[in-house]
Amino acid sequence: MPERNTLRYTVITSTPDGGSAFTDAEIPLADRTLAAGVPAMAVGPVPSIPGVSYLRSGGFDSAPHPAPTRQWVVMLRGAIEVTTTDGERRRFAPGDLVLAADTEGLGHTTVAVGAPPFEALFIPTPS
Repeated sequence: MPERNTLRYTVITSTPDGGSAFTDAEIPLADRTLAAGVPAMAVGPVPSIPGVSYLRSGGFDSAPHPAPTRQWVVMLRGAIEVTTTDGERRRFAPGDLVLAADTEGLGHTTVAVGAPPFEALFIPTPS
């Protein structure tokens, strides 16, 4: 079970050699009451800018590509496997949070795994 005081997520970053790699990061959470009559919940900031997109796809097998913009990927349904240029692979499933920040260079590949459809929210974030 995740710790209540942090939200862990994965960042896909551009590397100096034009490739990509994963790093791990976390967002600090604090208990806060969001509405009268609702118990306090763990809340943390997720910076964003306008332009949220919902994506549904029966398949998602990509050629190597950089992220089109710096964006959060919030997994809703299905699973994907992302491979960075250093050869590392990670699988992301519902509830996982990824910051696709490799907007330059060779990027990464993405493959849908498991039963379709794949569904996610793409949330642009400031640079």
